[in-house]
Amino acid sequence: MGLCVVLSKKSVALCLAVLLAGGLCLSAQKSKLPGEDWVSLFNGEDLTGWSKVGAESWTVEDKVIHGKGLTAAYGYLQTDRDYRDFQLSLRFKCVGDGNSGVFFHTGFKPGSVDTTQGMQFEIDCNMMHHTGGVYGEDGRGWVVWPAPENEGVVRMGDWNDYLVEVVGNHYKSRLNGVTMVDFTDPKPSSFDGKIALQLHAGGQGNMEFKDLWIRDLSKSSN
Repeated sequence: MGLCVVLSKKSVALCLAVLLAGGLCLSAQKSKLPGEDWVSLFNGEDLTGWSKVGAESWTVEDKVIHGKGLTAAYGYLQTDRDYRDFQLSLRFKCVGDGNSGVFFHTGFKPGSVDTTQGMQFEIDCNMMHHTGGVYGEDGRGWVVWPAPENEGVVRMGDWNDYLVEVVGNHYKSRLNGVTMVDFTDPKPSSFDGKIALQLHAGGQGNMEFKDLWIRDLSKSSN
């Protein structure tokens, strides 16, 4: 305020205008603009922020997460923190007969690969295996499939762009630019939990993931 030594009403008004403009600039710097609130879930170097569930292999090489089935059991790589409402963008590649899923609102029994809650967005590069559909881990099984004409959108042996969104009981998925499901669940059973990448049981399903980004919508949806 030492700069605002008043000599006249005109100088006071000018000083106040300068201070107000400065405050607005600081406010704009603190608040993120639309599209700038995405946070990387994978640093490209190691699995910081993630933890393994089960005995399968999860490694990082050339900025890619490599999931390799070693046993006949399921395997998972889960986030260390919980997410409620979010958008998640990632790229995946099925290697061989790779079968996977993006689990959400998930919980596991201590020391086990058995889930206690959660849902999954399917990943399976074989035709008519419903990639982009939603499967309930609460005993319901399939909740919604993609339209039949979109079953061929998935790319076998190549990178696929996957965008999934969860807001309350409303689930959306988009695969390689095509909307797969846009569905409101009439019987939701969980609303918060881990996000997890899956290796399907059988020891043959190898998967690769990269470019994982998340946008937390929980605050904006309150």
